[in-house]
Amino acid sequence: MVREGISVLLNAQPGITVVGEAANGREAVRAVAELSPDVVLMDVRMPEMNGLEATREIAAVSAARVLILTTYDLDEYVYQALRAGASGFLLKDSSARQLADGVRVVAAGEALLAPRVTRRLITEFARLPEAPGLAPAGGPAAGVPGAGPPRGDRAAAVGRHEALTERETEVLALIAQGLSNVEIAAALVVAESTVKTHVSRVLVKLGLRDRTQAVVHAYESGLVRPGGVS
Repeated sequence: MVREGISVLLNAQPGITVVGEAANGREAVRAVAELSPDVVLMDVRMPEMNGLEATREIAAVSAARVLILTTYDLDEYVYQALRAGASGFLLKDSSARQLADGVRVVAAGEALLAPRVTRRLITEFARLPEAPGLAPAGGPAAGVPGAGPPRGDRAAAVGRHEALTERETEVLALIAQGLSNVEIAAALVVAESTVKTHVSRVLVKLGLRDRTQAVVHAYESGLVRPGGVS
């Protein structure tokens, strides 16, 4: 009933067409393969395959961007969903306009995480242990608060960072601290258009999907830790 209601709301919005629905994660993965949508609105708790596993599978094989729908803005599964490749999240009590705006933002390649939300998210994200059996490959060890990626993965991440210029590394660190492009421009005393160029280059060089994944990457690789750059 909730899923159908969301479909009706979104279909009524200009520029948005709902091309399919799925009752569980497994159906969602199949639907994405068949329909090639731009955006997937994903619940976390579903039968057969949960939203985290479905998000991970979709992110690995599709350009579709996953937007997580959750009941609580600090639901522990939100952090794992971001690790799995989600581009952001919305609360289930969002208005029709907020849902539509969220879909448009994510479809445009932006992350649906306001800077103030990013700051709060990342603080909690860094403290949160993985749920047993749900950690993605190379992620923190299950049940170990604050554990970073395995030594080999960290070395690989450092190698990828070496491809960044000093300025690009600065920009990545500031993104991870929750700063917007305008705030980064002010901090570095450059034009906002210059910051946008740096952000684009960082994403391309690191092979990341969007700004959200850049934040996750910066923390999991050890480039940034809560409180500042490591």
